[in-house]
Order: sequence, then structure tokens, then C-alpha cells
Amino acid sequence: MRRMIGSRTSEQNGQQIDLTPMLDVVFIMLIFFIVTASFIKEPGVTVARPPAATLEQIKNQKIFVALTGDDEIWIDKRQVEPVLIKGVIERLHAENPLGAVVIQADADSSAGVFALVFDALRDVGVPAAHIHIAAVEE
Repeated sequence: MRRMIGSRTSEQNGQQIDLTPMLDVVFIMLIFFIVTASFIKEPGVTVARPPAATLEQIKNQKIFVALTGDDEIWIDKRQVEPVLIKGVIERLHAENPLGAVVIQADADSSAGVFALVFDALRDVGVPAAHIHIAAVEE
């Protein structure tokens, strides 16, 4: 076969598709989704919650407090000593003053520990409308 003198393939001309703009767009989209994603926080301990007659979904929840059956207090996956509760809640509430606080109390936890946490929330200045008690569905 004869080759045509005037025609060359794109490989011979050194022409290639530039993928840099496409990679830039992909990385920008990745950063956008990472920044805008809503991350779910968990208390860090499994709690056997008592059943509730009413149930509502809570949006903008930022602080999770879990009370175990052994009266341990867990805030955002860390066990907290009772004397340090107010300081931890104050720091977390200062980071997001409009966020809700969810308390998950085990069915075997004592009312005294619950009152201690609730008093700390009130002393820090968390509005009562932002405090929610979590329970299991019936």
C-alpha cells in the first residue's frame, strides 16, 4: 500500500488529548462533596433505650450524650468524667451554638446522672428547645 504524503496520523503529529482540565474538575467536585457532606456523629457506646410513644427526627444534631446502664457518660465517642461534663459541653456548644443536643439514656441508667447532664446543659446555656431525649421506636 502506498502512503499518502500529505496525511499523517495524530500520533505522528504529537497531538494528544490533554486530561488536565478533566482532572481539575474531578478534584474540585471531590472537594465540594467532602466539604458539604453531613457527617453522622455517634455517641461511641451502644445504649439500650426504653421505648417511646412519640418519635421525631432531629436535624442539625451536633452533640451526642450517651448514658450507659453503669452510669458512664459518653460524649462524642469519649467517656467523660462527671466533673468534666460542663466543660466538654461548653466547648462543643461554643463550636455550634445552634446545634441540637441528643441524650441517649440507657433504660438502666440512674436519674441522678441524667439530671447531672441536663443541669450542665442548662448551665452552659443550651436552649431547652435544642435538647432532645432519644428513645427506640415501638
